[in-house]
Amino acid sequence: MLRFSGKTAAATLLAAATALTLTACSSSSSHPAAAPSGTSTSSSPSMSTSMSSGTSASTSPGAGTGSTGVPVGAPQIVISNFTFSPSTLSVSAGQKVAVINNDSVAHTVTASTGNAFDTGDVNPGQTVTFTAPATAGTYAYTCTIHPFMHGTLTVK
Repeated sequence: MLRFSGKTAAATLLAAATALTLTACSSSSSHPAAAPSGTSTSSSPSMSTSMSSGTSASTSPGAGTGSTGVPVGAPQIVISNFTFSPSTLSVSAGQKVAVINNDSVAHTVTASTGNAFDTGDVNPGQTVTFTAPATAGTYAYTCTIHPFMHGTLTVK
C-alpha cells in the first residue's frame, strides 16, 4: 500500500485532475464546448465553403486582398474570449465581411433566421470572409457551437 503525505497526495490529485481535463479537452469533437488552454490549430489557406443561400466563406487570398486573404478595408468581426467584436456591425449590401477567430476553439457566424449567411466552422487562428446579404435589413447572428454568443449585422 502506498502512503502519501498531505502535500504529496494533493499534488498527485491535482496532476491527475489536470491530465483528465486535458484529455477530455483534446477530444476529436469538431464542436468543443469550452476553450482548452494551449490548443492551437491552423487550416489550409485555400479552404472555401459554399453556403446554401448562395453566399460563401473563404480563406483564399485574391486580388485586392491583404496578406491574410481579407479584402483591404473589409469590415471585420473578431472573435475573442467567446465574444463577437463589435457585437453590432453595419455593412453595405453584398460587402465582404472578414471573420477572425482569435479563440482557441472553433466558432461560427451564422444568421439566426433563414440562410442569409453562415461561415461554417472558423477554426482557431483562422480568418474567413463571407458576403453580406444583398437585401438591406438587420440580421441577428450566433455561434452555432456556443449559442450564448450573439451579434447583429445591419445591411444598408
